[in-house]
Amino acid sequence: MKTNFSELKLRQLDGALATWRSTNLPPRPPSGWIKAIREGLGMAATHLAARLGVTTSTVTRLETSEADDTISLATLRRAAEALGCELHYALVPRQSLADTLENRALALAREQMAAVSHTMALEAQATTPDAVEAQTRALAENLLKGSRRALWKEPAREKSAT
Repeated sequence: MKTNFSELKLRQLDGALATWRSTNLPPRPPSGWIKAIREGLGMAATHLAARLGVTTSTVTRLETSEADDTISLATLRRAAEALGCELHYALVPRQSLADTLENRALALAREQMAAVSHTMALEAQATTPDAVEAQTRALAENLLKGSRRALWKEPAREKSAT
């Protein structure tokens, strides 16, 4: 039951994010959205300051902090409201989450199979590349059926004696 629910959540989230991934959103202006929209509306910084209940120098700092990627979401939301805008916030994966999981499982499977293949080759028991690839894909499928959290665990690093 838990697996079906996890799969359903994954498909729903992937579906919602697909819209964002396929949309060509405009890049943020170099000066930031706050300043670009304020200037586009012909609004002086003093007028935005009055709407926000802050000083004009604070508006200048807000605009600079947005352009520098240091503005908080809460502050950006307040500025958007004062400009009659909505803030839309999303992390948009470059590929579907399902593809990301599959690629991660394949990478882990390849790491594990490389070690096994190397050992087998040293013992003169090497297999064909097709057989190794088939085993790698089977291992990746098993990894995907297991805990997703296990896909992201970093391997334990051996401590060197110093």
